[in-house]
Parts: sequence; C-alpha cells; structure tokens
Amino acid sequence: MTTHTSFTFNGQPVTTAARPDMTVLDLLRNEMSARGTKEGCAEGDCGACTVLFRRGGQEGAELLAANACIMTVAQIDGGEIVTVEGLGGTKGVLNAVQEEMARNGSSQCGFCTPGIAVALSGLLARDPDPDETAIHDALAGNLCRCTGYRPIVDAARAAAARLKAVDAEPNASIAERTLVSSHTDASGVTAHRPHDLRGLLKLRRDHPDAVLLAGGTDLAVPLAGYETRWPVIIHTGHVAELRAIETTDDDWTFGAAVTWEEALGLVRDDYPSFATLIRRFGSTQIRSMGTIGGNIGTASPIGDGPPALIALGATVTLASLEGGERTMALEDFFLDYRKTELRADEVIVSVTVPRARQGEVMRTYKVSKRYDQDISTVCGAYWLRMDGDIVGDVRIAYGGMAATPKRAPHAEAALRGKALTIDNGRAAGAALATDFAPLTDWRGSDRYRARAAAGLLERLARELSGETVEVMAL
Repeated sequence: MTTHTSFTFNGQPVTTAARPDMTVLDLLRNEMSARGTKEGCAEGDCGACTVLFRRGGQEGAELLAANACIMTVAQIDGGEIVTVEGLGGTKGVLNAVQEEMARNGSSQCGFCTPGIAVALSGLLARDPDPDETAIHDALAGNLCRCTGYRPIVDAARAAAARLKAVDAEPNASIAERTLVSSHTDASGVTAHRPHDLRGLLKLRRDHPDAVLLAGGTDLAVPLAGYETRWPVIIHTGHVAELRAIETTDDDWTFGAAVTWEEALGLVRDDYPSFATLIRRFGSTQIRSMGTIGGNIGTASPIGDGPPALIALGATVTLASLEGGERTMALEDFFLDYRKTELRADEVIVSVTVPRARQGEVMRTYKVSKRYDQDISTVCGAYWLRMDGDIVGDVRIAYGGMAATPKRAPHAEAALRGKALTIDNGRAAGAALATDFAPLTDWRGSDRYRARAAAGLLERLARELSGETVEVMAL
C-alpha cells in the first residue's frame, strides 16, 4: 500500500500526500501554488480551471483538456498535469497561443483567460492546423463574459499558422505499474487504483459502499462544492480491460472506462448524427474525462448517451468476482429512477455497439436551452432498417420523458411495416402519449416535452424524405 500520489506536474515529477478526494483544482491552488488555474463554476461548465491531463497507465495517452474542479487526486496517479504556468515549458516563457492572445487583446478581466489558453494549446498539440469547427469545439467548454470570442478565435488561427511547420512532440511513454495501488492519507481517505479486472472486482466485493470513480464529471460536482467527502474510492481509470476498445466489421466493444472523446473518433463515420450528439453533450474538457460506463452507470433519465445506445441496440456486460460476467440489452439495464440491474458487487465492464449496415439509418436529436454543453429537456434517438420505402424495423428511445432512458414501443409499432411518410411520422408522434407520461420541471413542462418528442418524429420523417429541416431550438 502506498501513502502518496505521484504524477508529472509541468514537466517535473512530484509526489503528494494530499487527500485522494481533494479536487485537483484545490491541490494546484492550495498545495502547489499554481494559481493561474481558476475556480469559476465548480461544476465543470465554465472552463476557468482547465488543465491538460495525460492519463496514467496507458501507453501513448494524449494530453487532453480537462476540468480540474471536478477531477480528483485519486485520478491523477501516474499521469501528467500541465497548467497555464507550464504551457511555455519554462517559467516566464509564453507559448504561441499565449503570445497571440496577449498580442491581440484576447482578454479583459483575464479570469477566464488561463483556461482558454490551456484549452487552445491542447487543441493545437493534437491538430496543428485546425479548421473553424475544431476551434469552436475546443472553446465550447470555456465561458468568456467580457471579451467575446472573435479575438480569441483570431488568436487560435494566428497561433496555428505559426505552428504549422512544427512537428508535434511524440507522447511520452507511461511506465508499467503494479496491478493494484492504494493511497490512504492522514485523514483516513483511501483510494484504490486497480490495474486489472480481477483486482477491481475483488475491491468491489470487499468495499461495496466505495465510490466507483471513472471520469468523475457527474460524481465530482458535489465534491467540488464541498458538499460531500469520499471515505473510500475505487478508481477504474487504470484497469486495462475497462480501457480497451475492440473493433470488428460488425460492432465496437468499448470498455467502461473509455472516454467519450475516444469514442467520438470511432463513431463519426458510421453514425455522424450520434457524433454530433456527443460533441454537444460535453465540451472537450468533459469528453476527455467522462466515460461511457460512467454515463450509463449514473442512470440519469436525462443522460444523452443511453437513448442513442439503446436505439442502436447496444448491450452492456457486467461482472462480479463470484458471479462472473453477464450481458444484457442496455434497455433492460435501467429499472427505475437511478436504479439499475447493477448489483452491489458488480461493475460495468463494457458496452457493445453494432456498427452501421446497409439499409440502416440512425438519427438523434437533442432539445436543450443552449446548443453546447447543456442538459437535455428531451433527447430522441431513432434507428431504422429501411426495406425500400418501408420501415422494416425500428427502435425509438427517449431521454427526459420518463424515470429512465426508455424505448417507445407504441411509436415503433406505428412506423414498423409502413412507409416513412410525414403523416406516419405524426401518427408515431401521437402514439408517444401511450408510451410516456413525462414530468414537469424547470427545463420544460410535461406538455412541452410531449409536443417536442412528437415533433422530433415528424422531423425524422421530413429529414429522411429529403426535406431540408431547420429547427432553431435543436
């Protein structure tokens, strides 16, 4: 058992005895005097706390933007953190992004500026010649309230122009580590970091009440607000089986600790609509940390991943030390509000997603108050197998319409075996009244949700019939 956390900080190896459930933001500001990283929202929304993070335990891992306010010390062992102070590589030296932002006046109050400089530096490290879409996507998780984004985008373009001729440095290799390491700090908080599935399952059996920590983009929000503490943590980010991705001609199998950023690169060609959804429900900072298994395991009725995965016919594999593995359709995993099939000694191992086949169509639409990085009011996902003009088979799933992500069997029956006309799309929308009794909250009333969900089915029919559809709220 170890009593410390070791990682690389701005190019230097460091060791800390900080609490495993301390946020990385507090570690940087209070323990390491790296105060360029700011606290804004403490919820992973504003990006003022953005750092670059290279995951430990994975050869060739990239430095990706992440929110330090909802990342914990337990997650960074064996990894690497770069803050705004380390972007130039040497104290007092600015990198191209920082120089261009200073030159063209990209900041006013400056509070958000460090996070923006870090986020753009992370983009240019991966893509020295980004297009306009990539720049805006990299900035989607950074809020600037006083300058406006035009000079910031101009600085990104100017920095990219300077870096085009520079070859990117290869990713540093990650050293081999023991199968399970643990860290108990002076306050009694214990963080376990298993490196294989068996070690994880043993820990889960022995500590059923421990916090199972993957990306932490949901769990760490109350932690960042000092509303909770975690006495025992099991971090899954080093478990080889949960970090694996298997690709065949028929499907992908994503380990539960695979991030949405990693999945995005694979699904965009088969399912461009799903890729758009992934980009919308999380900024780069969120996608680089948030995991597929965590998004499923939190069992939120408004989580955006599950409706799309259910519509695609995904399956989920669970495992425990005594019970072994079991696999089920993802739609059967959700039982009630925040309740799932997952037993106290089980973990989510992987999710298998069928790939696109000839004659199949998939669309997903999200209704939210903001386009980027906002919680859904309604999220609809649709998979169809077309036999000519006839809907041979169909799966329809919604989030935000029930206590769980859920299929719509009556709406499916209204389309199955029929032509995908606008009238039939409307009939399927009307059938949703039998499938769902949505709730009312501050994001939308039950009536609004019902009408929006029905409207999405009409939109589907119009879009697949070749009609151009422009909906400002989607």
